[in-house]
Amino acid sequence: MTIVVTGGAGFIGSNFVLDWLAQSAETVVNIDKLTYAGNLDNLRSIASDAPYVFVKGDIANRELIDSVFATYRPRALLNFAAESHVDRSITGPGAFVETNIVGTFTLLDASRRYFQSLDPIERSSFRFLQVSTDEVYGSLGPNDRPFSEATVYAPNSPYSASKAAADHLVRSYFHTYNLPTLTTNCSNNYGPFQNPEKLIPLMIDRALRGEPIPIYGDGQNVRDWLYVKDHCEALRVVLNSGRAGETYAIGGNSEIRNLDVANSVCGLLDTLVPRGAPYAELINFVTDRPGHDRRYAIDASKIRSELGWRPRESFATGIAKTVQWYIDNGDWVSRCLERRH
Repeated sequence: MTIVVTGGAGFIGSNFVLDWLAQSAETVVNIDKLTYAGNLDNLRSIASDAPYVFVKGDIANRELIDSVFATYRPRALLNFAAESHVDRSITGPGAFVETNIVGTFTLLDASRRYFQSLDPIERSSFRFLQVSTDEVYGSLGPNDRPFSEATVYAPNSPYSASKAAADHLVRSYFHTYNLPTLTTNCSNNYGPFQNPEKLIPLMIDRALRGEPIPIYGDGQNVRDWLYVKDHCEALRVVLNSGRAGETYAIGGNSEIRNLDVANSVCGLLDTLVPRGAPYAELINFVTDRPGHDRRYAIDASKIRSELGWRPRESFATGIAKTVQWYIDNGDWVSRCLERRH
């Protein structure tokens, strides 16, 4: 038995591959283009393991995807591959359209043809799982109900618009071609192997260097933070037990203001790596980015009631594990930063 993971050298994808192989002997075929966000360092511990295969390539390459299906005959495909940094989508939206929309279409259409070639028993078990984001739903006011699977899409950045378009394509392939798809929309992830340009690892890295910790605007933007290993567990549950054609919202039950995230990181560093002065003195408010959504929050009651999943980590326990991981893996961070230059 085999599953295909796209974008498996990225942050969430690599955590999923590592967790999957720690619990299953089922082969994982990882397709990754290895852009700035794809890092084989993340997977060094399993690079020589028998049930793991790495394929370097672009998910928009139809011949490559067809070849992977023909060679490995997977029972499922999980699409993690995405351009995902909002700031980059503002300065260079074209790459987001190419990967997130065209790439997802290529995967879907190759999956459709492969699915139609399967016998009835194989068809009954095949799944296409689209890993998406809560950002497709837009922004919430302070008193608005959290996002749910019924929330109307209202993306506000080129990144979220490209993911929304991909989600719509996934839905259309279920309803038009009966391709057994699943879609998950998750809240902000954090944890090991996240690229240092993202908020929490950026805060940790800047603080440890004694450099200003940038906070957009007034720091009151709210996110629902989800520890990445909780997310990986939720994805396994959805893949194994989710109903074809359904969407599942995945959240961490941890709405936190960006400024409070920074203060939590600084407080942990004060204890773990004391510097003689509070790290919070390094917090620096900077000009807000265009179209910055004010609040995200997830109502995860559907996945909880239907599939029995709930996060294991609170923000307090997850952020403590995360800060310690980045302290212990400074060499990994340094190599990531070197790759960007």
